[in-house]
Amino acid sequence: MKASKSIGAGLLSVLLVSSVVGCGNNEKNTASSTPSSSAPSSSASSGGEASKTPEKTDTKKEKVKITYSMWGSAEEGNVTQAVADKFNASQDRIEVEVVAIPWESYMTKLNTQATGGQLPDTGMLKEDGVIQWSSEGMLNDVSAMYEGSDSKPLDSLAYKYQGKTLAYAAANEVLLLYYNKDMFDKAGVAYPPSALDKAWTWDEFVATAKKLTVDKKGKHPGEDGFDKDSIVQYGASVENLPWQLETWALSNGGGFYSADGTELRIGEDASVEAIQKVADLYLKDHVAPLSVGQTDDGIQRTIIAGTVAMATNGAWNVGTSLNTAKEEGLNYGVAVLPYMKDKVTLNTGGANVVFSQTKHPAEAMEWLKWYNSEENNWGLISSGIWMPTLEKWYTDESLTRKWVENPNFPPYDEYKSAVVDYARSSAARPAAWFYTNHTTDFNTLLGSVLGDVWTGKTTAKDAIAKNLDALKAAHSGNN
Repeated sequence: MKASKSIGAGLLSVLLVSSVVGCGNNEKNTASSTPSSSAPSSSASSGGEASKTPEKTDTKKEKVKITYSMWGSAEEGNVTQAVADKFNASQDRIEVEVVAIPWESYMTKLNTQATGGQLPDTGMLKEDGVIQWSSEGMLNDVSAMYEGSDSKPLDSLAYKYQGKTLAYAAANEVLLLYYNKDMFDKAGVAYPPSALDKAWTWDEFVATAKKLTVDKKGKHPGEDGFDKDSIVQYGASVENLPWQLETWALSNGGGFYSADGTELRIGEDASVEAIQKVADLYLKDHVAPLSVGQTDDGIQRTIIAGTVAMATNGAWNVGTSLNTAKEEGLNYGVAVLPYMKDKVTLNTGGANVVFSQTKHPAEAMEWLKWYNSEENNWGLISSGIWMPTLEKWYTDESLTRKWVENPNFPPYDEYKSAVVDYARSSAARPAAWFYTNHTTDFNTLLGSVLGDVWTGKTTAKDAIAKNLDALKAAHSGNN
C-alpha cells in the first residue's frame, strides 16, 4: 500500500456510489444507546375523579450527531455523504456528517483542530500516523467495535499500541508475486506456485528468473556470451520501496524492528544480508532491472510494460492497473512470494479512527463498523482494489466465491490459494506502521541510505552501518 494517499482508506471515487448495497449489515451494536420507546402511563386521580387524558409527549430522542473527516475533494465528500445518508436512514439514533478536506492540507487541518479541541468524532488517518496519534493520546481504543458480531477483521489488520486496539484497517492488502504467463509458456518454465506449502525458496526464485532473462542474442545469465548490458527481457523484479523491503529482512530471520516496535533490528546481519540479496538481483544475478525504490509504480514498469516476467507488489494492483492491462491482452497470474528462511508476506490497509475528543465513541464505532462493511465497499472489493477485512470472507466458501468468482480476478483456485488463503496464513504479518511509530521518517531516511546500494556504489552492510545511529534516531523520533 502506498504510504502517501493510501488505498486502504483513501481511494474514494464514484466506485463508492455503486458499491453501496442496501443499508449494510445492520448488526446491532450493543455498546450504543437505545431510545426510550414508551410514553408515561395514565393513572386514576385521587378523589374518584375520572382520569385525565395525559398530554402527548414526543418521546423520540434527537439523533446523536457525529462528524467523519476524510481527505478528498468536495465532490468526493458528496459521494461519501451519500453513503452516510443511507446509514442515517437505516436507524433513528445516529446522524453522520461527512467533512471533506483536501489531501494536501488534511493533516495540517487535523492538527489545528486537535490543538483547539475541535477534532471530528471519527475520520481517516494515514497508516503511518495511527501510532503517532495514539502515543499523543488522540485516539480511542476501538477493541469493542466488533463485540457480538458474527465475524471480526483478521488479527493482522488491527493497529495496536501499548496493548490497545486503535483502529482496524478499512481494507486488506497483501504483497504478492505477479507473473506473465505467456513469457513462462514461451520459455517452457513452470509457473510460480500459488500454494504456500509449495513456495519457492529464494534460490529457486533466482534460478527461475535466470531462465526468463534474455539478452539480444537470446542468452541467459551464466551462459557464455551473455551480455548484461543488452537484456531485452528480465526474469524478475522485487519492489524495493522501504516499507515493502522489510518483507525480505523478516523472511531472512531479521527485520527492521522488534516485534513490539520498540527496538531497531535493521543493523542485524540477517536484515543486511536480505537487503543485499535484493540488490544483487540487479548487480550480480543480472535478472532484474535497476530500481532505486522511489516510485510506487512497479507493476506498471514491469509486468504491464512487458519487460519483466515476474514482479512483487501489492494486491491492489489487480484493480488499479492489471484489469485494464488484462482487457488489452495481458495474460497474467498471481502467486505467493518466494522466501529466504521463513515464509513472509506483509499486509496493510488504511485506517479509520475514533478520535479521543469525541463525546460519542460508541456511536462513532457503530458508524465505522457499518461503513467498513464489505457490502458498503463492494465496488472497490469486486474490482480488485480492496480485499475484505472480516475473517468470514476468507473462511466461508460462499462468501469467498461471491468475492473472487468474477472476471476481474485470475482463476478462482489460483487467486484463492495465492491471495485469500495466503492473507490469513501464518505468513501474513502486519506492516510496521500497525505497531511502531515514526515509520515515515525512518522509511524516508532508509530510502536515501540505500540509494547507492542499488547501483552498487556501496554495500548494504556498509550503508546501514554508516547510518545506523541516524536510522535509530529517526525511529525514535529524534532525527
